[in-house]
Amino acid sequence: MDGLASTGVEWHVAASPVPYPDAIAAMQSHIAGVRAGTHRERVWLLEHPPLYTAGTSARPADLLASDRFPTFNAGRGGQWTYHGPGQRVAYVMLDLDRPHGSVAARDLHAYVDGLERWLIATLACFGIAGEIRRGRVGVWVADPATGREAKIAAIGVRITRWVSWHGVSLNVNPTLDHFAGIVPCGIAEHGVTSLQARGKSASMEQVDAAMQATWRRIFA
Repeated sequence: MDGLASTGVEWHVAASPVPYPDAIAAMQSHIAGVRAGTHRERVWLLEHPPLYTAGTSARPADLLASDRFPTFNAGRGGQWTYHGPGQRVAYVMLDLDRPHGSVAARDLHAYVDGLERWLIATLACFGIAGEIRRGRVGVWVADPATGREAKIAAIGVRITRWVSWHGVSLNVNPTLDHFAGIVPCGIAEHGVTSLQARGKSASMEQVDAAMQATWRRIFA
């Protein structure tokens, strides 16, 4: 993994897709170090091979194609999520015993709100207006012609002894048909979209740079 410029946390980007069990093991090891004071806080940017993950609220009936991709119990909050190439996953490992910028200490609601604002600010860098909807975690965009809403970024977190892990996923240019094997986040009445589907071409490197720049506004 190559380090990006530090802004108070370690920034790392994986050079190739990371198997899901390897990511879980690496996060567990790192957050133990953060809690012990031996490891710095970290934002880990990566892609996964195609897979489905089940959060703690996932309903078995919402897995529509159990044999399409590997499935994993994630242990994070939320329901079913797809991960795969073309999607930027950011695993955020912070010591929430202390405040981070505008995010108060020991406040899960404020932390999730900060992640949402971070994603919205990142999307704005590419001319996309991300929005929040009451009762629907994540970031949504509306088609200006039809008003139809679709999810462009998901959030699923876990907090262990006030250290965060798991995080967010932003659809850059994934194969959107891969989401058809689940009911994403348990919401069947709305679709899923991406930067590419919204007519915005961006490389992962550009997305990473935008995520790092906008992080400072929220968490630094």
